[in-house]
Amino acid sequence: MTYDYDVLVIGGGAAGLTSAGIATNLGAKTLMIERDRLGGDCTWTGCVPSKALLKSAEVAHKMRTADHYGLQATEPEIDFGAVMQRVRDLREEIYEDADAPEIFEAMDIDVRFGDAHFVDPHTVSLEGSYVTGRFIVVCTGGRPFVPPIPGLDEVPYLTNHTLFELTEQPDRLAIVGAGPIGTEMAQAFQRLGTDVTVVEMGDAILSNDDPELTGKLLDVLQSEGVTYHFGARAAGVVPSNGGLQVLLNADGEEDALSTDALLLATGRRPNVETLNLEAAGVEYTPKGLTVDDRCRTNVSHIFGVGDVTGRYQFTHMSEHMAKVAVTNALLKVPMSMDTGRVPWVTYSDPELAHVGTTEAQLAEAGASYQTYRFPYSKVDRAITDGATTGLIKVHARALDGKIYGASVLGARAGELISQYALAMRNGVTLRSIADTIYPYPSYGQAARRAADQWYAQKQSPLFTRFLKTVFGYRGPVIAPEEGRIV
Repeated sequence: MTYDYDVLVIGGGAAGLTSAGIATNLGAKTLMIERDRLGGDCTWTGCVPSKALLKSAEVAHKMRTADHYGLQATEPEIDFGAVMQRVRDLREEIYEDADAPEIFEAMDIDVRFGDAHFVDPHTVSLEGSYVTGRFIVVCTGGRPFVPPIPGLDEVPYLTNHTLFELTEQPDRLAIVGAGPIGTEMAQAFQRLGTDVTVVEMGDAILSNDDPELTGKLLDVLQSEGVTYHFGARAAGVVPSNGGLQVLLNADGEEDALSTDALLLATGRRPNVETLNLEAAGVEYTPKGLTVDDRCRTNVSHIFGVGDVTGRYQFTHMSEHMAKVAVTNALLKVPMSMDTGRVPWVTYSDPELAHVGTTEAQLAEAGASYQTYRFPYSKVDRAITDGATTGLIKVHARALDGKIYGASVLGARAGELISQYALAMRNGVTLRSIADTIYPYPSYGQAARRAADQWYAQKQSPLFTRFLKTVFGYRGPVIAPEEGRIV
């Protein structure tokens, strides 16, 4: 059968842009369909605007704490409108440089806009016309989940899809949810001068991360003025004096939180409702498209990539999944997702990053491992920068230093975790890292110093006694568990 296109890509966010780019590079006639703007959440409502806002907040914080660096501290004058306009300008700049339709059209990718839905397994309806594809990659992304809080329909509220359109700064901001979005935006708005309160049903922030490190980060956020209500549920919302009240329920106790604005950071839901997946016979659940580790749905020529699958809510995983899906479709090479080495970063200050297996997962599996730790307070570059809050934790096999997972809290954690991701992908051990020459002083050297702890704990008292006897050395014999951090 002849199809209009070799590959149809539905969705023009990070997953769709990457899928279309790879497909055309492999010689496939490709159509990318987007109902709004190319770039998706990452460009317009996620990674780009949030990091731009965090940077402005960081500068304000540096001005406020300049006395830590021997400079005169000053309370910054926040022009909130200008801050938010900078955020929006940067979105447009990145869009024009990387996401504009003409960029992809120059790559021989057809780009069309409108709502697409399946008519049959190979046919998609688009604004009254029909188009067919030999392979179809669904990349429709996700959207913020709005929980069923009584009264929510009667008051204005924010999600990450509307937050960056603000022009006036709220004096008080209540955030429901202490995940990555809630944590980053809590710090950003607090540093910009808004009084921030976070409501979280659980007992900690960032529940997927290392509890020791999230505890340290929580201390920082609270020291900056963010207020937290843990074990609390938003039981209702009511208008109040030009603002609103969030009704809280914690262990049966009720309270009311007055605020000027409400941000819901309560997770995401896949965009599947308008696709008419039933017509194509594609299976899905409320969490998203059902795909295997090769990104295949139950229909062999239809693939799911990115947030629409509900598996990983990261731009970098959308790009990785796109590579897996298109490679399987066009090259017939069996390629699977690298699910064991997925890194993530919360871009707070300090940053919190992780890759691989968590300590809790290792313990649950009964794995034999050792944790090697190194504090930022011993990293000379962190000391010179006044950024000594932080800790590196690496979980590895004691025998040879094979890395199972790593967590980093501290400055440049997002860059450091990339070293561990690369090491794990390529079988680089702690021994190899420890034997590598790193420039001094750098944050990267912290990874080597953490790896040095493997050597310290591998030290054999028997071997040390042998050296003392043969060469007449007079130093102490240190047991492995007493290995020094130097």
